[in-house]
Amino acid sequence: MLENSLAILIAVVVVALIFDYINGFNDTANAIATCVSTRALSVRNAIIMATILNFVGAIISTKVAATIGKDIVDANSITQLVILAGLSGAILWGLLTWYFAIPSSSTHALIGGIIGAVIAHSGFSSLHAAGVQKIILALVLSPIVGIFVGFFSMVVMLWSFRHSHPHVLNKAFRRLQILSAAVMAFAHGTADAQKSMGIITLALVSFGSIKAFHVPWEVMAACALAMALGTACGGWRIIKTVGKDFVKLQPIHGFCVQTASSGVILCAALFGMPTSTTHVLTSAIFGVGLTKRASAINWKIAYHIVMAWVLTIPASALVAFVLEHIIDMVAKKL
Repeated sequence: MLENSLAILIAVVVVALIFDYINGFNDTANAIATCVSTRALSVRNAIIMATILNFVGAIISTKVAATIGKDIVDANSITQLVILAGLSGAILWGLLTWYFAIPSSSTHALIGGIIGAVIAHSGFSSLHAAGVQKIILALVLSPIVGIFVGFFSMVVMLWSFRHSHPHVLNKAFRRLQILSAAVMAFAHGTADAQKSMGIITLALVSFGSIKAFHVPWEVMAACALAMALGTACGGWRIIKTVGKDFVKLQPIHGFCVQTASSGVILCAALFGMPTSTTHVLTSAIFGVGLTKRASAINWKIAYHIVMAWVLTIPASALVAFVLEHIIDMVAKKL
């Protein structure tokens, strides 16, 4: 049947890699925006560094991939067309938010897209309620943790270096920020590329190419490469929104933001918990900004970011729900 044919499987793999590529250029800002805004690195050098470390991070572990691929839905209860519709919904939402320079979450878009497509195909009963609950809980709690870790790490830094001259402090932390940006880029690869790995492996199990869920090395390499290429293209518009317009940052602030957010992301990845790199980093920026003064935060941008967070899962789910019906009707006519 067309819905589980080899051609559809190939389409799923291609679209998943496109999603990874878009994730790379959409989320480049997450790793390098703060070090670019504080001039610790040039945009060119920052993107080169992020590209390499995104790739390295992507091939380190598959725990998050297993969570995405196994905890949302049983592979045997869906078709390739369902996965294709879910991915397409996530991509459309990601492109829309990128066009308006809003740092939304590719993770939320993917989760919402898959949920919407599964519901359209076979209703709520096909979803793993416990798994979906765990994933959404992780996505909701991680930004809150990011705010607190960002705030308190900045308070500790300010107290520890309260007698230091600002010029000397900024010079030292501008160098340290290169290291924190490198760790952030690695964390981004560890968290984000694995989502497409999980989806492709889910499709392979559904098709019958592999019997049990495990991520083949070919899938790991392809997803890591796709994200690295996307990162190399750069998310210039969102770099400006996150790194310059949201909160004005000095090197010490940028160091705290990147250290706090990468710590949250890596800890979550150790337990296979998916997080939104965008959410965690912008939350850490928010927390650090609060240590300066409330007026240091661009509340208009904060509002748009929060609205994108709130809308992403239901919006991408709705898009995928509609796409699944459209794709299903077209498939039945072929």
